[in-house]
Amino acid sequence: PGQVEGNIVFTYLDIFDPAKDKVAELKDHYRRGGLGDVKIKKYLFEVLNNELAPIRQRREEYAKDMPAVYRMLKEGSDKANVVANQTLKEVKAAMGLNYFDNLK
Repeated sequence: PGQVEGNIVFTYLDIFDPAKDKVAELKDHYRRGGLGDVKIKKYLFEVLNNELAPIRQRREEYAKDMPAVYRMLKEGSDKANVVANQTLKEVKAAMGLNYFDNLK
């Protein structure tokens, strides 16, 4: 008999397997015994592969147009810089570190 609590394989199954009834059955079987770690790990491998398949497919599509990927990254970086600069300005004002703002 195995212990489900603290078993990382079952933790991942709880998170990623949409078939919660199946996970509950596997847990019961594992607790009773007769269900080994290798079988559970193989099942987790299938679950994770199914979960990652659409992400991998999307990545392959993006990889076909790297200039578009770089444009998206640049646009995201530009947007993040605007937010970061505003946040930094607010932090400096709150801390009294905006020495040069009145020198204009």
